[in-house]
Amino acid sequence: MNPEEQASRQSGKETGAEDASARLPQLHRHRNPGIPLDLSWVRAATANRPAIERRAASLPARRSVKKDHQAAWLLRAVTLIDLTTLSGDDTPGRVRRLAAKARAPVRADLLDALGMEPITTAAVCVYHEMVPTAVEALAGSGIPVAAVSTGFPHGLSPFRTRLAEIEASVAAGAREIDIVISRRHALTGNWQALHDEIRAFREACGPAHLKAILATGELGTLRNVARASLVAMMAGADFIKTSTGKESVNATLPVSLVMARAIRDYARVTGHRVGFKPAGGISTAKDALNWLVLVKEELGADWLSPELFRFGASSLLGDIERQLEHHVTGAYSAAWRHPIA
Repeated sequence: MNPEEQASRQSGKETGAEDASARLPQLHRHRNPGIPLDLSWVRAATANRPAIERRAASLPARRSVKKDHQAAWLLRAVTLIDLTTLSGDDTPGRVRRLAAKARAPVRADLLDALGMEPITTAAVCVYHEMVPTAVEALAGSGIPVAAVSTGFPHGLSPFRTRLAEIEASVAAGAREIDIVISRRHALTGNWQALHDEIRAFREACGPAHLKAILATGELGTLRNVARASLVAMMAGADFIKTSTGKESVNATLPVSLVMARAIRDYARVTGHRVGFKPAGGISTAKDALNWLVLVKEELGADWLSPELFRFGASSLLGDIERQLEHHVTGAYSAAWRHPIA
């Protein structure tokens, strides 16, 4: 049995959750084409912080997965990771090691003990300079390369430069582009400018999927997060992503709840599915379980697939592998026994 089958079989029983996807109409499975900017919808979006924080706090407090079910959920989480290196000292050797880990993220002996077939991570995410190396290292694996773009992490380079950066990464073989938005547009309520910017980025991506990084830690309010989420989806983003990982505050459960509900509303109104990617600060297996429960309860089991949900992470994989070894052997191992790159 694969991790998706195991996790799906137990998810409702173990979390006590209704499948949220059952509450949505039949949805389109192709890419999100976007819609014209609907300012009345955007301006009507609000966020009740106390209620959001209570709901977010209840997820890890009231939901629990144990033993074999936990192992299944953690294996699922591995298949949803965009294994990432975004450091100033990145080298081709580091990227090749990361690609090797993406091909075989969990030790073969642990998979054998769990009765699992080989799995891979969802993608490998790098700077543009490392795209050709990553593409070569992943050749034949089916694992896509994602490139951060548009002046990552601040998004303050000239507009034409940001467009050219996208085009260059796609030409080099990147199949996914993680763009950063101009935060000033959200902070000043210039939603038309934000829509036009993301729409231009979407067109520059061509066949590559666009993940719009909202840098939620710099948007000021949860209301801005909700509105920026809607605008990004209206502009054609295939995913909305919490953070660059470089802000002082990155992915949090309250922010993720706001974004998930915006995705749910957009799907209900337009019929188009948009993916969700929390990134930054998600480093433990327990963190991964909390986000999986949030997505399952708010969006439904259909979103627990690489096509619609990703973790942006590097150290997360090592802790998941340690937890899987503990499940198999009953003993925790040192982190150095599960290297990433």
